[in-house]
Amino acid sequence: MPEGDTVWLTARRLRQALAGRELTRTDLRVPRLATTDLTGCRVEDVVPRGKHLLMRVEGGWTLHSHLRMDGQWRVYPAGERWHGSPQHQIRAILANADSVAVGYRLPVLELVKTAQEDTAVGHLGPDLLGPDWDPAEAVRRLLEDPGRTVGEALLDQRNLAGIGNVYKSELCFLRGVTPWTPMSEVGDPGRMVVLAQELLEANKARHGHVTTGDLRRGRTHWVYNRAHRPCLRCGALVRTAPQGPVGEQRVTYWCPSCQNGPPPPGS
Repeated sequence: MPEGDTVWLTARRLRQALAGRELTRTDLRVPRLATTDLTGCRVEDVVPRGKHLLMRVEGGWTLHSHLRMDGQWRVYPAGERWHGSPQHQIRAILANADSVAVGYRLPVLELVKTAQEDTAVGHLGPDLLGPDWDPAEAVRRLLEDPGRTVGEALLDQRNLAGIGNVYKSELCFLRGVTPWTPMSEVGDPGRMVVLAQELLEANKARHGHVTTGDLRRGRTHWVYNRAHRPCLRCGALVRTAPQGPVGEQRVTYWCPSCQNGPPPPGS
């Protein structure tokens, strides 16, 4: 699932290609929107909200999408051949005289009234890259369930919006706690949320996520995607385990030497 900074960058590209321009073609390939035609309407803005994308269109409508694990928006110059994913994975086509935005494998695509966007994103906590970012409120939400593991709490978008599995693993490493540490035992959770915002802000305008400050291949993350390889700080082998509710488990990475706290259940 894309991190919040990736969604922010996607929104910027869509805004640059579509905002302020009239749509000359719309093709929304999901059953509930099969007869919807926004041709002739002007795109007013494209706004990221956590991991959600809100495309606001003239007439008071918002096209809401969420990428989840595999979704993607790509932008092509008008007339250029589309490449990459096969045609049958296309869920949305939005074009103007200069550009075409193509949405692939979008698991969520719906049209809502702009005045009622909260029906789609109102449940989200403070957005790490949004104008509503409020670290104190994020900490308050994280601590509402003090016995919950920090890894699960960070991934819960109702607490703070924008953290995915990459930043969850890296934040726990940087704060020296295992992802199975209860929130009540995380020292200075305020520092953790401030660090989360700093990391997303530093990475939002580029591909990939760099948490080490080292741009060299294979050295951009402390533990994420480094299973059974040496921790870049101490050299111990990075370990992995699933974390999360059944059916929603994600592979979690941690260093058994640099991070203190409970190991995964059953280990």
